[in-house]
Amino acid sequence: MEKRSYSWFERRRRTKALDLAQEQITKALDTVTLLHQAAKSIAEGKKKEAEQRIQNLFKVEEEVDALRMDVFTELTKGAALFADYREDLLHLVKRLDTLADHVKDAARCLEMLADVKLPHELSTNTVNMTALLVDCAQMLRLSIEKLVISSLDAVDYAKKVDDIEHKIDDIYLKTKASFVKYGEELNSGTMVIFDDLVEFIEQAADMCADTADYIVMLSSRE
Repeated sequence: MEKRSYSWFERRRRTKALDLAQEQITKALDTVTLLHQAAKSIAEGKKKEAEQRIQNLFKVEEEVDALRMDVFTELTKGAALFADYREDLLHLVKRLDTLADHVKDAARCLEMLADVKLPHELSTNTVNMTALLVDCAQMLRLSIEKLVISSLDAVDYAKKVDDIEHKIDDIYLKTKASFVKYGEELNSGTMVIFDDLVEFIEQAADMCADTADYIVMLSSRE
């Protein structure tokens, strides 16, 4: 995955904890792209390709979780960071880890639905939600990158995260409302798993928005 530069970290004194956190944030946001790619592959009937992308996602999510623990371990060693920045770092790392957890749970649902022929509307809505989630994550990535360089830009990108989250929420609500229409076409097990899928995607979007709100708070201090 592409390595990004986060100015908020670069302008602090370099420590191992900051290096690990930068890598953790990058990988957490990368899981979203893998989820969308998997959803698109399933919609196109490319099951083998979808499974490979899902497995790649699981691997990256495990790395995210391990990096979170590494960051916490480094911070307990008294890394050379001011107390408030240590706290900021912890909050960011925790939020991005939770985001990756929701994405992983959504991927598990996709994996279980790989052999199910979903109605076109539900399949399309899933791809559209994950595509918007990618946009959401990209805006969040830019917001974090702009922190310190330009607090106004950081806030602007954070607001875009919120706007995209609302679009995801609209598709989420329309999808849930369509369940009545497809109740007889799909068995109850499939409906339960698909319901979980859209819930996890929506929760991932909510976590992006929550993290963006936190970036706005951090930018006010910069």
